[in-house]
Amino acid sequence: MRFRGRARSAGSNAPAAPPPAEPAGPPPALVIDALGRKCPIPIIMLADRIREVPVGEVIAVLADDAAARTDVPAWCRMKSQDFVREETLPQGGWGFHIRRTY
Repeated sequence: MRFRGRARSAGSNAPAAPPPAEPAGPPPALVIDALGRKCPIPIIMLADRIREVPVGEVIAVLADDAAARTDVPAWCRMKSQDFVREETLPQGGWGFHIRRTY
């Protein structure tokens, strides 16, 4: 069976280009390293230090406890802070970016 479309040439066995990376967004004004700590410690550290940055700035919380993946966004909703994004860290764990709203 033959499909319509562009024919593959013999010399086009080169690997496809990787998809473009997601925009990183603004760099965080504060990074909280909670790697190796179990929840709720990353949340407690975030709640304790969020007032150190001006309103509108971004804080990154680094955590490797799987519970943080649900706890950090839930805390943001509960406290009316903006959950910006989650990124996977190369060394394991995640970086959670939160924008201070008040």
